[in-house]
Amino acid sequence: MTTHEILLGARAALPAINAADSETLDRALIYMAEAVDAHRAEILAANALDTEAAEKEGKISAVMIDRLRLDDKRIDGVCAGIRDVAALPSPVGKVLSEVVRPNGLTIRKISVGIGVIAIIYESRPNVTSDAAALSFKAGSVSLLRSGKEAYNSAVAIVKALRAGLKSVGLPENLINLIEDTSRASANELMTAVGY
Repeated sequence: MTTHEILLGARAALPAINAADSETLDRALIYMAEAVDAHRAEILAANALDTEAAEKEGKISAVMIDRLRLDDKRIDGVCAGIRDVAALPSPVGKVLSEVVRPNGLTIRKISVGIGVIAIIYESRPNVTSDAAALSFKAGSVSLLRSGKEAYNSAVAIVKALRAGLKSVGLPENLINLIEDTSRASANELMTAVGY
């Protein structure tokens, strides 16, 4: 899919997340953590492809390769991180201020989700799940753009997260991964006003 098509799909998913209550969102996050755990082998296999390619290319440092590499302990951390986000209080629907006018009219300022959030990040596969979970908890649709070195890992993680969404009947395109890892896609995201 093109970046533009993904943007359109993300925008179309907004009504579903706006209609979901906090219990549904939290339940979805728990299912996402379980799905990441269930898809562990696929995620680790995809990560091995990314790591091998980065090592062969020889253009990134050993520190960056370590950040790119996933293992069982790091997958456990990804699952725990998603569960931690589920346990946080919902930031959506909080009354931030309230004023009662002399005529009795009550005016409230209530927090809502931002809408669609685009997140561009380097080749750290765990950021894929962290960014998606935090955006989701905040009542927003995520557009994730990973660095090219972690793309296979990001695809596998997003596939698992989307399986969690399906478990509670929510649309998959609440969490999106940009398929184009070129600078052009980053520019398209940064200039996607109205999406």
